[in-house]
Amino acid sequence: MSRLHRQPRFFGRPTTALLLAGCIAAVRLPATIVGLNQIVTPDIQPVGVLSLSAQAQHAAIGNSQMVQLELGLTPRLELAVFEGFKPAETFAAAELNLMQSGPHLLSVGAVNWSSRGGRAQPVLEYGYYTATDHFVAGGIHVNGHDELLLGYKRQLSGKFQVSADFQSGPGNSTTVGVTYNFTPAFSINPAVYWTNSSPHHFFAYVVLTYNFTLWKYPD
Repeated sequence: MSRLHRQPRFFGRPTTALLLAGCIAAVRLPATIVGLNQIVTPDIQPVGVLSLSAQAQHAAIGNSQMVQLELGLTPRLELAVFEGFKPAETFAAAELNLMQSGPHLLSVGAVNWSSRGGRAQPVLEYGYYTATDHFVAGGIHVNGHDELLLGYKRQLSGKFQVSADFQSGPGNSTTVGVTYNFTPAFSINPAVYWTNSSPHHFFAYVVLTYNFTLWKYPD
C-alpha cells in the first residue's frame, strides 16, 4: 500500500511519538519512491524502513494538515498510522501481500480504522509493475458500497515520476501529480485533485517524505 498518505482520509496519532523516537538513531535509506497520489497501492514497504511524511491539502479533500508513518514489518506486511491536526483524529491501516510473481502483485488490506469509531475498510488490489511503469486496479468497500481503484505511474528518470489515479464514489477524485527525489531518501509530491461530484472542483495537494532505515532485514 506504500505511502498511504496519498489517501486523504487517513491520519494517525497513537504511535507517532514512539516511531519518531526511533527515527533519531535511524540511518538514511537509498530507496525509490512508491505510491500514487490518492489510492492505496499493492506494493509493501521494505522491511525495517520507516516512511515519515508531512502533508498539506485543501480541506475539501481531507485533513488539511497531517503526518503519516508507514513501516514494513515483514516482506509481506506493513502498518501505517496517520495524525490529522484539523480536525484531530487518528487513523490506522495494514496491508498484506498475497502474491508477488514477476511483475504481478496481489495484496489485501484494512484501512481508515478511525479513533472516532469508524470501521476499517477492506481493500483488494492487483498491480502490474515493470521497471518504468506501474499499473494498479482494485476495489475498496466503504460504508456499504464498493468503490473502484485505478492508478498508473511512469518513472521518467531516477529523480522524476508522473502519476495519475482514480477512486470512484462521490467523496473521491481523479488526480494527476509528479514526484521529485531531491535525494534517494527525500522527495516531494504535488498533485491536483479533480472531484467526482458535480459541480466539479480542482484542489491542490502536496507531501514531503523522508525514508529511514530502523533495522536491516537479513538476506
